[in-house]
Amino acid sequence: MGITGVFELASPVLLLPQLTSGPQNDLAALNAKLDSLIDLIARAVPAKASVPNWSAADAFVWVPDPGELHAIPEVNRVDITLLCAVSHVRDLLLDNTRRFSKGLPANNALLWGARGMGKSSLVKAAHAAINQENGNSDLKLIEIHREDIESLPKLMTQARNAPYRFIVFCDDLSFDNDDTSYKSLKAVLEGGIEGRPDNVIFYATSNRRHLLPRDMIENERSTAINPAEAVEEKVSLSDRFGLWLGFHKCSQDDYLDMVRGYADHFDLKVSDEDLRSQALEWATTRGSRSGRVAFQFVQDLAGRLGKTLN
Repeated sequence: MGITGVFELASPVLLLPQLTSGPQNDLAALNAKLDSLIDLIARAVPAKASVPNWSAADAFVWVPDPGELHAIPEVNRVDITLLCAVSHVRDLLLDNTRRFSKGLPANNALLWGARGMGKSSLVKAAHAAINQENGNSDLKLIEIHREDIESLPKLMTQARNAPYRFIVFCDDLSFDNDDTSYKSLKAVLEGGIEGRPDNVIFYATSNRRHLLPRDMIENERSTAINPAEAVEEKVSLSDRFGLWLGFHKCSQDDYLDMVRGYADHFDLKVSDEDLRSQALEWATTRGSRSGRVAFQFVQDLAGRLGKTLN
């Protein structure tokens, strides 16, 4: 609704006070009507989004309403050297990010696979590592939440003309039944008229390779008039990511290497035999082995030893 529409909807009878009342009542009524009119106009005219202060930080969180980027002074991340057992995918993502930071061609990346194996940690660590290599903070990391994906075009508009390069990062990206927001993401990544800005790249993590639940894909295959076309439409989102990086469950040796790496980094004084036995017992009680489980064990060990993880 435009401003003209607001005035049309506001009847003259509503805007004028009752003249039969006393002067003070007339003035109060007029003020009330004017306040209502101002409120209607304010809602009809969208607020102009503030220009981000890009120099405030090297990482931001996107807030779609009213369309602002909140600076994150200190990012929660680990050093890239501590991400063990994922050296192959680590090097691939680092190389892709390095090329992008230099203005060279690079791909959107989908990090998928086993939970707790460092997918989101790798994205944040790679961002920090490349900025450290370049000796500046010209590569910005912007996190967008899964539920805000439909506002991605608005975010792209803010980043398009900025004198920086951006990694737009969505953690735990997936879509459920009757969720059509994935179509917005497809158009932004590739296929839309405007296209993805040259200074923006999209990284996402997910436990699913095709970002959609298997039963959703199977249902499309069994109920659609043309099953092949229905499935293709659903899984084609993953094709927008040129770089697929798979994370798989780690072996016992990989798990112990992660534990030792953390223990050495944080200077935890414990014998290798005790460290091994306690770490294996911890993994057994959790019923799994992963980088997350390894770090949780090291946190527990550090607490028992009276050490802080700085």
